[in-house]
Amino acid sequence: MIHKFSHGSIELKKGDITEERTDAIVNAANSGLMGGGGVDGAIHRSGGPDILKECKAIVKTHGRLPPGKAVITTAGRLPLRFVIHTVGPIWRGGTRNEPEILSSCYRESLHLAEEKALRTVAFPSISTGAYAYPVDQAASVAMRVVRDFLSRQHGTVERVTFVLFDEGTYKAYENALLQLS
Repeated sequence: MIHKFSHGSIELKKGDITEERTDAIVNAANSGLMGGGGVDGAIHRSGGPDILKECKAIVKTHGRLPPGKAVITTAGRLPLRFVIHTVGPIWRGGTRNEPEILSSCYRESLHLAEEKALRTVAFPSISTGAYAYPVDQAASVAMRVVRDFLSRQHGTVERVTFVLFDEGTYKAYENALLQLS
């Protein structure tokens, strides 16, 4: 599914983000940037040791990455230019600024893509796995932030793809995208 806006488009796909052919993919990372399970582990396994080496250097220099922030590394062996790592919020009932932190993950990632003059970027569903953010709420946050970002009249990012792992997550993002229309 593709939805076009005045200055870009949002595309939804079901699949494996490590196989995506975009300028960058976004990693739903943990604060230590050392890989782990889910999307984070898959990206580190597929990208190889260069990604981990850069992540270790970032943590050594700047400390652990706080939720809502993002950093960028090379893509190692992945068929793209960069990996943008962001730490989503752990869901605690929605009372601890979870929507604001999740919004920041998307905004910061997109700003890093712009700084590198990237045209295409792919996101997973941030925080909806081990961090237990409700998928329908996370999808609404993601769609709103990306739509607002793409609605600006300047910038290099032209296409944002959401690569979603299962049918239920895809449907939640599809519903959120349709509600933007």
